[in-house]
Amino acid sequence: MKEFIVGRLKSLKFAIKGCFLLITTEHSVMAQTSLFSIIVFLGFYFDISKQDWINQTLAMALVLGIEGLNTAVEKMADFIHPDFHSRIGFIKDIAAGAVTFAVLGAVTIFLIIYLPYFL
Repeated sequence: MKEFIVGRLKSLKFAIKGCFLLITTEHSVMAQTSLFSIIVFLGFYFDISKQDWINQTLAMALVLGIEGLNTAVEKMADFIHPDFHSRIGFIKDIAAGAVTFAVLGAVTIFLIIYLPYFL
């Protein structure tokens, strides 16, 4: 049991390090976390419902999670094949497309939540 707990704590340490690296080195994640900070502020300002907080939080987590996976795919692809290659470009484009789907979903959720407050 002790080995299990120690292993989970080590995994948590690596995960927190990964979050820190994403937030401090990736410009897209910096921009997204800045925008999400504004959205969280709006949530407090407009006193949105508990369900809206859940939806908003899930949308933000989805975007940041997929952005992290996209970054990992891009870094791995660049490590494996640093020069331009059309197949690597195809893989990177697909990963970026996944982020785009998540962002479009998040924007839709944010519009459903906040548009009534601005109209």
